[in-house]
Amino acid sequence: MSEFWLISTPGDKANLQSLERMNTVTSKSNLSTNSRFVIPDLKVGTLDALVGLSDELGKLDIFAESVIKKLAQYIGDVMEDSKDKVQENLLANGVDLITYLTRFEWDMAKYPIKQPLKTITESLSKQISQIDTDLKSRAAAYNNIKGNLQSLERKTVGSLLTRTLTDIVKREDFVLNSEYLITLLVVVPKNSYAAWQKTYESLSDMVVPRSTKMIVEDAEAGLFTVTLFRKVMEDFKNKARQNKFIVREFHFDEKELKSEKEELTRLTADKKQQYGPLLRWLKVNFSEAFIAWIHMKALRVFVESVLRYGLPVNFQAMLLQANKKSTKRLRDVLNAIFKHLDEAASSGMIDNTMDIPGLQLANQEYYPYVCYKIDLNILNYN
Repeated sequence: MSEFWLISTPGDKANLQSLERMNTVTSKSNLSTNSRFVIPDLKVGTLDALVGLSDELGKLDIFAESVIKKLAQYIGDVMEDSKDKVQENLLANGVDLITYLTRFEWDMAKYPIKQPLKTITESLSKQISQIDTDLKSRAAAYNNIKGNLQSLERKTVGSLLTRTLTDIVKREDFVLNSEYLITLLVVVPKNSYAAWQKTYESLSDMVVPRSTKMIVEDAEAGLFTVTLFRKVMEDFKNKARQNKFIVREFHFDEKELKSEKEELTRLTADKKQQYGPLLRWLKVNFSEAFIAWIHMKALRVFVESVLRYGLPVNFQAMLLQANKKSTKRLRDVLNAIFKHLDEAASSGMIDNTMDIPGLQLANQEYYPYVCYKIDLNILNYN
């Protein structure tokens, strides 16, 4: 991804020549790749309204960026098995984000330019807020299914001491419905198989001879059955533990085992069923949110340019794709070329912490020209 600077300067002849000089210098020095950024003639309104709108757009810009970042991250979470393909799914209007930016065209259908700036801003705000609300509810529903499924799946892995036995034991492994007898499951370390076979019948009284059978083994141990009288069960457990044979607490309940298997199957199917529609929704709404965000940037440039350069509206916007190794030098070049726009600011006499209406948000860097960053690096998933 990349970092872009969306700048504007007055549109008079002298400043257009300065823009041309900037293009020449930055191109020759490989500081940035530049392209025109066309912002249509919007309704200006009153100066007071523009000052208020400047602050409102600044806050909305931050909110929209956070929603876009959340959408990108959640696409990565959903595409858990294809994380290397996340980036190619982050599109705007069917094209990659850099292409959309460098070929930006105002969407007249969604955001009619005959509407007041306040109305367009409210429309953008409502759109982003709705996407954020929908994302929260859809993510909660999907995460609930995913979390429950992961919880069940975790039970099917791990050692024989802890993992579920649902997919291992069968009805025929147990003596069931006996008033006197019970079948226990015992985890025996691999290096103790011989000791188990030699001693299990004598660990306590009333153990059924030749009743042990290994059901399954993993890398460390085996799971054995043993049948004995219920009255000696606690004594057998204690003696087994002393010999490092661990009796698993397990009660064979066919209905419960079947229910657990069915739940696992159901959750797997539900997750698979929701995956496609959710991913499509995420991709569509990432595109919508990103497009809205860039329109917000365009609005900010328009409002700020009018406040900076005055009426009648006459400014030229440019999009600079900064070379990440040369951002400081690029900034120095811009400040040098456009220092005439504000000698006080370029000489460092403006206090960056001052809350000056119409000069972007407080505590942001101030330049003699209008400048807003569009940092696509926030969307790098890998």
